[in-house]
Amino acid sequence: MTPRLVQAWDQHQVPIYLAAIAVGAAVGLISPSVAPTLEHAIEPVLMLLLFATFLGVPLVEVGRSFRDARFLVTILGANFVVVPVLAWSLSRFVADDRGLLLGVLLVLLTPCIDYVIVFTGLAGGARARLLAAAPLLMLVQILLLPLYLLLFVGTEVLDVIDVGPFAEAFLLLIVIPLAAAAIVQAFAKRHRFGRVVETVMAAAMVPLMMLTLATVVGSQIGAVGSQIGALIRVVPLYVAFVVVAVMLGLLAGRMARLDVPGTRAVAFSLATRNSLVVLPLALALPATLGIAPLAVVTQTLVELVAMVVLVRLVPRFIPERVNRGRGSSSRGAHDVR
Repeated sequence: MTPRLVQAWDQHQVPIYLAAIAVGAAVGLISPSVAPTLEHAIEPVLMLLLFATFLGVPLVEVGRSFRDARFLVTILGANFVVVPVLAWSLSRFVADDRGLLLGVLLVLLTPCIDYVIVFTGLAGGARARLLAAAPLLMLVQILLLPLYLLLFVGTEVLDVIDVGPFAEAFLLLIVIPLAAAAIVQAFAKRHRFGRVVETVMAAAMVPLMMLTLATVVGSQIGAVGSQIGALIRVVPLYVAFVVVAVMLGLLAGRMARLDVPGTRAVAFSLATRNSLVVLPLALALPATLGIAPLAVVTQTLVELVAMVVLVRLVPRFIPERVNRGRGSSSRGAHDVR
């Protein structure tokens, strides 16, 4: 990969990512038989993408980010106090269909802990602080999801809540890539090979994101298309969720007096959901609720397009001059790409 090529795709990320989504959709619709293969490839591809992302974040900054109590309180409060109100409000539009209701609530009540870090970094947000918050976000959603579902739906949903998918996702998508990145960063201080790996993975970020987008979309588009008549009801809900969540993230960041990178990170965290992790929970529902996992998948497809657009729009909505918070600004500079 030549420096000129790397610079070219860095400058045109949004159209490149939209093209990757289009290619994935075309492959999934033209050749539905490849969907299972692509679905099995999601986790390995995502692990590689996150390894490259973590490798680009000085891990010493992650350690410092644990001391940013203002950011952690803001992101936890916004995700688990404010967003559930929004999720419940939107779910009322499909309350007549129990399958859609469960699918919408499962996905909207759980904040993302994996590729949100990638998109946050692309938008100049606080990647290191968001990475530091990931374990807390995972733990709290494990504890609160059953309670919210009990409150919003009823007691019968408690039978399908399993900690297993959450623990597995945390191990595969956070612990392993993060440990590998830490080893390479330590190796790079003494050996040229480690520095070469860092350089290659940094240059490969855009192709890896393209591969991730195409793989996820290609694996799921066919199943969604088969039930598009029913699923069309949830699409405007997911679009509305992204729009309102970004606005709430901006408001929360301003109220907490976060710096610009921190505010951008909160906005992305509120708008991005843990769909790939909660999908096994939706699949565990009875056959009579078979539309629920497809409602989760539909959110993934809407979200991926929205994230690509937000990478360009969020820095405009939250420019450097708008929000200069106190206490976190010196750390935020290290979190920007």
